Order: sequence, then structure tokens, then C-alpha cells
Amino acid sequence: MNYQNNKHFLLLILFSFWINLSIAQVQDTIKILAIGNSFSEDATESYLCDLAKADGVKLIVGNMYIGGCSLETHWNNSVGNRASYSYRKITNGVKITLENQTLFDAITDEDWDYITFQQVSQNSGIYDTYFPYLSNLQRYVKRIATNNNVKYALHQTWAYAANSTHSGFANYNRDQMQMYHAIVSAINSASTQAGIDIIIPSGTAIQNGRNSFIGDQFNRDGYHLSYGLGRYTAACTWYEKLIKISVVGNSFIPGIITKGEARAAQLAAHFAVINPGNVTNMDNNLPNATTILLKNQPIKL
Repeated sequence: MNYQNNKHFLLLILFSFWINLSIAQVQDTIKILAIGNSFSEDATESYLCDLAKADGVKLIVGNMYIGGCSLETHWNNSVGNRASYSYRKITNGVKITLENQTLFDAITDEDWDYITFQQVSQNSGIYDTYFPYLSNLQRYVKRIATNNNVKYALHQTWAYAANSTHSGFANYNRDQMQMYHAIVSAINSASTQAGIDIIIPSGTAIQNGRNSFIGDQFNRDGYHLSYGLGRYTAACTWYEKLIKISVVGNSFIPGIITKGEARAAQLAAHFAVINPGNVTNMDNNLPNATTILLKNQPIKL
């Protein structure tokens, strides 16, 4: 290759870099709104923005919170324009909370890039509870969303801890894996029926983590996630799925968990995004240059 060709090649590389940088600058803040309950609180309000900050990504995260809220209740609230929500909004790590808000208030507050839905946890594995409420709610949101290119997602919630005393666990014969598989099946069917292409596989990520040396230690009360490891794992899943950057190796680690636990959480989330419908064998799926304890066995790759 002569000098002139080398010069053209270098210019092409620089032009491509400039194009990619320009795109990144245009999309300098990613905006995510969850229409949910305490399970979306667990997933989005603690560590999601910290993971983004570690990668230099700017986020605005909103969570429309009512404890134990079902899709049916969300839909009824939209019909009645009920000011029943606690609207938690985190902008680059700074959180504000506005009480007595309507869905309309939050949906029109920002040009959201993603708006997510989820079913109340005890019904998450029961397909018949999703409709017509999910479709009705999505139509309502589409009518008032201010970003014509907004993308919709379903949050795949997690099965309860094996020893959970939650009354809704009876829906699944108090069997964790039965609940997990029911959630995966119901979410997959609901996403197809509603035409929602994105599933955030928090449930699979938590189940992957339970398949590591950590075991069934991701909940604080048998169903909500633990403040450290559980919430971190869910946040990692949301981050990688929606931001489309691998969370493996992200430098942010909450001070209340160990580096080994954080690594397991990152991997559990990563494999869930890759294989959202099945539990990954954590022993056989480790990226290169990783040192981690899985099932109490030190593995050096």
C-alpha cells in the first residue's frame, strides 16, 4: 500500500471515529421509565445509575411506584388519571421523589427512550393475568409518549426464595423452579401477544446467581431483593440489556458486597442477557481472564 492509499485509509478511520463520536454525543443521555412496583424499585433505584457512571454513560431513570401494583391496577389508574404514584426520578445519580403523581405526569415528563412494564410478582407466571391490561396500558402510553421512537420492554421478575413465606408462592406449589419457569413462559407469551420485543431478564439473572457459590441468598425477605447483592444483580441486568454495554468488568461495586460476589452478579446478568430463558451453568461459562469462586471452587482462567 503506497503513501496515498495509507493516507486515505487513515482518513477513513478518522471519519468513522468522528461519526461514532457524533452519534454518542447526540444520544448523550439515555432515559428509562419503569411503570412498576417494589420489584422495579429493587432493580432500578439503587445501582443502575452507578453502573452507567462507571462507563461514562448518562442516565435518567424514572420509577412509577405503588407497592404490590398489578397491571390491572396500573390500567385502572390510567383510565381514572389517579394521582396514586410515588414518582422516583434519578438524574445522573441525583434522586428526587414526587408523591401523588399520575401516570400522565411521568410519561410526559421526559422523552423516554425506554418505558417498561411488569406484572405483580405473585402473578408474573400466570399468563391470563396479563391481558387485556398490558395491551390496554401500552396503548394508553403510546398515545401520550413524547418520543415517537420510544421502545417498550417487559421486566421479567424473579422467582421467590425457596423458603419464602409469601402467600403468592402457593400459586407455584411453593417450588422455586416451577415459579421461575412459569415466569419465563408467561413473559415470553405476553411479549409476543403485546408485540413487545424487549425482555429484561432479571429473573434469569437471579436464578443464575443462585446457581453459583452464593446459592439462594439474593432476597432480604423471601421475595424482595437483598439491598446489596440482589439489587446489584438486577441493576446489572437492566444495564446490559438496555444500554447494550457488557456489564462484565464494570468498575462499580457496592461497598456492601465483595468483589467475588460482584463478579458473580455481573456474570449472572451477562449470561441472562445472552440466554434469557434458561438458567446458565456458571461453572462452565466464564469469560477469559477471570478469577472467581463458583460453588466454593477457585477457578483461574
